Amino acid sequence: MAQMTPQKCLLLGILFVSLVATTQGFVKRCYSCRSRGRLGDCKDPVSFNVTKLMKGVEAVPCASGWCSKVIEGKKDGEDHDLATERQCLQRSPPDDKQRCSEALIGVKKVFICFCRGDLCNAATTATPSLLLLLPAALLLLLPLLSSHTHP
Repeated sequence: MAQMTPQKCLLLGILFVSLVATTQGFVKRCYSCRSRGRLGDCKDPVSFNVTKLMKGVEAVPCASGWCSKVIEGKKDGEDHDLATERQCLQRSPPDDKQRCSEALIGVKKVFICFCRGDLCNAATTATPSLLLLLPAALLLLLPLLSSHTHP
């Protein structure tokens, strides 16, 4: 039986974390909420806690994998005039591009963001996925691990 070296343990740990992250990544979720003003739970920052979300905020499954965040009202106006809504999009934007911009919904001018990924509508800026970072870390560690293996 082969001896378990610290390097092999590290490699197995990275592979385990990658597997868990990958299986959790199959079901994309979006924050779903709507609130108005300073006391609303849907405003920034929205945070996900494994044990509990803030009151009125849900992490809902999203078949399309695309989420949105819409801010209504003037940012320089009264805080109670701002309304924030986060939700799952039924389908992707026509150009399949993640972005934030001002738009007209009916006669209302809003600031809207579209993003693709698990719980990506937490804030206005996109963050790199953990899944994208793990393979890069693994590629960096492989030469180190292979140079320390014993026949």
